[in-house]
Amino acid sequence: MDVSTVIEGHRHAVTRHPRVVIVGSGFGGLFAAQALRKAPVDVTLIGRTSHHLFQPLLYQVATGILSEGEIAPATREILRRQENARVVLGEVVDIDLTARTVTSTILGRTTVHPYDELIVAAGAGQSYFGNDRFAEFAPGMKSIDDALELRGRIFGAFELAELATDQAEADRLMTFVVVGAGPTGVEMAGQIAELAHRTLRRDFRNVDPTKARIILLDAAPIVLPSFGEKLGGRARRQLIEIGVEVQLGTMVTDVDADGLEVRDADGQVCRIQAATKIWAAGVQASPLGKVLAEQSGADVDRAGRISVLPDLTLPGHPEVHVVGDMMVLDELPGVAQVAIQGGQYSAEAIARRLAGRQSQGPFRYRDKGSMAMISRFSAVADIGELKFEGFIAWVLWLVVHLFYIVGFKSRITTVLHWAVSFLGRSRSQRVVTQQQVYGRLALEQVGPEFPSSKTWTLHGGASAQGADDHRAGPPSVRRASA
Repeated sequence: MDVSTVIEGHRHAVTRHPRVVIVGSGFGGLFAAQALRKAPVDVTLIGRTSHHLFQPLLYQVATGILSEGEIAPATREILRRQENARVVLGEVVDIDLTARTVTSTILGRTTVHPYDELIVAAGAGQSYFGNDRFAEFAPGMKSIDDALELRGRIFGAFELAELATDQAEADRLMTFVVVGAGPTGVEMAGQIAELAHRTLRRDFRNVDPTKARIILLDAAPIVLPSFGEKLGGRARRQLIEIGVEVQLGTMVTDVDADGLEVRDADGQVCRIQAATKIWAAGVQASPLGKVLAEQSGADVDRAGRISVLPDLTLPGHPEVHVVGDMMVLDELPGVAQVAIQGGQYSAEAIARRLAGRQSQGPFRYRDKGSMAMISRFSAVADIGELKFEGFIAWVLWLVVHLFYIVGFKSRITTVLHWAVSFLGRSRSQRVVTQQQVYGRLALEQVGPEFPSSKTWTLHGGASAQGADDHRAGPPSVRRASA
């Protein structure tokens, strides 16, 4: 038996509490853990990163409005007062439904976590629709690493344009292409436009940032398809007013360092010279969905999401709950509220089952609406039968997003930074480094062995160690895709 299994088993044999393992520290996993704070269980939350990420505000980190710390508080700090919960850093590489174990790894350290109840909320990463080579030149927007890299690319493009002696090169550097006209793409394009037209307009001498070209592409016929034609049309008009070129019915066919090729609805292919490309189209569920499907017989869709029963469990495995972007049920959208409500529902189901109480019935999603900011003082909001746009929608957007930011300190600093950016012209987070821009590509080139060979290593090699073996130092930074 693996030494880590022995230690984990010994820990829980003493407490005699049912073991609940939660995979993922996103909205689904964190809210599930918090919902179990009063339950007589031992909760182990396994996260690929040491923080909980408020992903809807990543674009504000990328455009210099907020710092990464304001939207990514440490998971341990959030759960520090919850005595029945502990946090484990590692990437889950296997789940054994028969043995009821979850295996995680971090820099050669392998730990096996037995469970009585399992909640899988591993989320989703960026999808390039089979063209993964695009990722080298068009980063996605799924992690802090992504946002910091994009911040470096965006601000760095203006810096390099200032040095350009050729007008064509300056134009290429000041062309920004956002692929995907969903909420993330719309918000990103809008903030790049404001960055160029308001924040940076007086900062350069050889180039005029207000002449930057910002292009929003999507194969869909409307902007924000999930919001409907009315709000989508409003969003498109507002984007055009602030200087964003909106090209719909357009599909990306190739991407390289200097630009990208696109094909329009008529089949015509053209090239756009652009130094900065941002991919905000499509998601791919965690590979754990396939692992669970192979063992449970559940179906998996093209995006890697696994079909679940009405109570969010797997067929034949009432102890396994799947929530958030990983699961498919009644065409639920891949938004934070689905993950939050799913995590809380699963936690309540576990508490009821362990207490011998009646089931709460099938999962029912309460749609609290969708919102997207277009520019300062302008947004769109779809809340049930109510449709808002303009300033009112913008205020609603601020209030709702501020509510879900974790921590009083983060909320205060977020309000201050919003005031600086939206009422003034400045951006509080404009520091960029070469590591931000090139770190991801450099790590991919040196290969997966770099973290364990070039940073701190486990004493005695890469053999499996117990969960409480703290002889090694802190983990190196790794790029998270979910």
